[in-house]
Amino acid sequence: MANRKKLKSEIARIKPDEIRVHGLDLSRDILGRVNLGDMAFLEIKKRLPTLQESVVFNAIAVALVEHGVSANALAARLTYTGAPEAIQAAVAAGLLGIGGGMATGMVSEERKTGSMENAACMLQELLPEPKAHVDLDALAHRVVQDYAKTRVIPGLGHHYHVPIDPRTPRLFEIARENGFYGPYVKLMQLIAKRAEETYREVLPINAPGAIAAIASELGVPWQIVRGITVVARAIGLVGHILEEMQYPMSRELQVRAQEESGTYPRGS
Repeated sequence: MANRKKLKSEIARIKPDEIRVHGLDLSRDILGRVNLGDMAFLEIKKRLPTLQESVVFNAIAVALVEHGVSANALAARLTYTGAPEAIQAAVAAGLLGIGGGMATGMVSEERKTGSMENAACMLQELLPEPKAHVDLDALAHRVVQDYAKTRVIPGLGHHYHVPIDPRTPRLFEIARENGFYGPYVKLMQLIAKRAEETYREVLPINAPGAIAAIASELGVPWQIVRGITVVARAIGLVGHILEEMQYPMSRELQVRAQEESGTYPRGS
């Protein structure tokens, strides 16, 4: 008992008449003053963002909210149809299906990119000290050569957005305008350039790759980068569930799947 580790959390302090989050009074300092993206930044970085950090962080979060009628949106819609009394279960079902990358890139038909988390991990392990004076192009060349042997490069390529992911240039533009166009962004771009030269095919930096680089510029540890996706995607899934309430498609999908698969043939 004497050696038991003390349990503690520095995130929140709650009293009968006061709630504080990372030292800020929730009622006085946060409510009506801090938007949802800035609140997420506060939880991750333990401080409120600067104006520039706020613009950049909110941009990368917003870019992840909506992905159309994707597999995870369908999972949420179908789960809601099966259990309309538990909207949280529908959101959870959708989140379980988001994977790590939210995009599928291609180096060849059978080799696909990893996740935003993997791209951030790659960048941060290559450049653990962003202020260090290193040859970024040499690093990029080494990465492409190393990955070409056994793996694909995370953050590059897209199954649909070809020859460019339209989100990427805008995200990089926002990063540049706000002072976060640094070594991680430049390294990601050099990796993409070297990869296209090596593989001889169009490999645009996809949105997860851009977000991985920008999140690294913001000092977000790679281990938590996927969490930004979870937070953002939950908002999008709530929108899909609301649309499912108003304009259902799940029942039609179920009926068509049953009919067309032969489970319940029409007229039987």
